[in-house]
Amino acid sequence: MYSPNYFRENDTAVVMDFIRQNSFAVLCACGADNQPVATQVPFLIEERNGSLILIGHIQRKTDHHLALEQNPNVLVLFTGAHTYISASWYTNPQVASTWNYMSVQAKGKISFLDEDSLRNILQRTTTQYENNPHSTALYEKMPEEYIAKQIKAIIGFEIEVTELQNTFKLSQNREETSYKNIIHQLKESNEPGATRIAEEMEKRGL
Repeated sequence: MYSPNYFRENDTAVVMDFIRQNSFAVLCACGADNQPVATQVPFLIEERNGSLILIGHIQRKTDHHLALEQNPNVLVLFTGAHTYISASWYTNPQVASTWNYMSVQAKGKISFLDEDSLRNILQRTTTQYENNPHSTALYEKMPEEYIAKQIKAIIGFEIEVTELQNTFKLSQNREETSYKNIIHQLKESNEPGATRIAEEMEKRGL
């Protein structure tokens, strides 16, 4: 991962909050045939006995499931807002333009779980993402006949994270005048990513 010191977030609480706020992430793996596979997954984030655990479910017997059975080493990519940064906004524009973004990579090993654990994952997932105790889409509001049929096609898993890296690339390598002008230019944009990056840069300062 591209992560020089000046773009790295050293506050673990900030990194964990970022993961939780961007928990629909990309699960990457590689099978025994050395072919890469990736699936986007809504994750549950749990800290257990000093370890970070990522919890989710995927479809059974897909290329991804089969690859993970052969090779349990995985990488999960959490991404947030991002935006183009024009070199014309710098005090010295005769350099390359770039991109500002925030990203976290978690490496670890995956293990698959039994049906009872899967049911617990589904219950927790709908509760978290519905965020409404009265929603008719909650796990406990669904007919058991429907759940029993659908659950045969999916499998739950846990990933114990062994390495966590991040890049919060927010123009920390620019001098104050350029930094402030980047924020100004991004605020003038109507792009959601640009606005979010501007807010983050303004909050942090140089």
